[in-house]
Amino acid sequence: MKFLYSTVILLLVFSFKPYTSSAQGCSDAGFCSISSFKPEENDSAKNAHNQLKIGMNLGAADHSIMVVGNYIEYNRQVSERLSFDAKLTSLAQTGNDISEFGLSDLYVNVNYKIRKSTGLTLGVKIPLMDGNKMMNGLSLPMDYQASLGTFDLLVGIAQEIKKFQIVVALQQPLTQNSNGFLAPMAPLNSPLRTFQSTNEYQRSGDALVRLSYPFELNKKLKLTPSILSIYHLAEDKYTNILDVEESIVGSQGLTLNANVYLDYSLNEKSNLQLIIAAPMIVRDARPDGLTRSFVVNLEYKFRF
Repeated sequence: MKFLYSTVILLLVFSFKPYTSSAQGCSDAGFCSISSFKPEENDSAKNAHNQLKIGMNLGAADHSIMVVGNYIEYNRQVSERLSFDAKLTSLAQTGNDISEFGLSDLYVNVNYKIRKSTGLTLGVKIPLMDGNKMMNGLSLPMDYQASLGTFDLLVGIAQEIKKFQIVVALQQPLTQNSNGFLAPMAPLNSPLRTFQSTNEYQRSGDALVRLSYPFELNKKLKLTPSILSIYHLAEDKYTNILDVEESIVGSQGLTLNANVYLDYSLNEKSNLQLIIAAPMIVRDARPDGLTRSFVVNLEYKFRF
């Protein structure tokens, strides 16, 4: 019966045909996937106060760009209510005869359980790049930047109601990056002329809502379908070649993504998690370079 229920939900989740254009797979290269914003995990190693996670993801971005991300994350359970985690990310992009790689961001979060079914998270995203990587003396578009280059505040609340897991979170930039990309400055025959200009880029914040429901298929295998909505709170802005600030029309609005988590327990202290995500609703403009038509993530977790 559990398998039947999970199959029905999967069909509903992916019954919407993804848009042929790419969609924002996440508000950032890690915001939606930090531990406290993912579907809740029930660890079998009750006496383990530490967790180490290593993951890799593959995605298809706009402009025929393939993206490979990597991360390592450490979680420390201080008490029954209090925990800390830190996550280091990196990103590689390849496409249009351009290949870039770099460290992305460091996430540092504190998590507090108000009660068993309710948790709060407060954290920051610290950029490890300024968002202005250059090639041949010209700034590259955000699609080739390993980091947004912004220092962000993260705040969220997670609630479980009869096995349904709900997460509401906000990511708000407190600083902006140093990107200087202007499409008209690219060579005449360059595909970069079709990218969105982001000179003196001003990125708005994101609000996230995730709804998920886990199915224990057997003692080792768990399937968790999830719907992830991200609302970009205002239109982003840039300064054009005439030094005039412009809003990027269509950059504000909703993206809706379907996610499926498959967890497999290797033993009491370690497990594998596979995540598959695809878009259902997209924003018209996504200048931050986070667009994905699909994302696949594989993670290994060890508790000690």
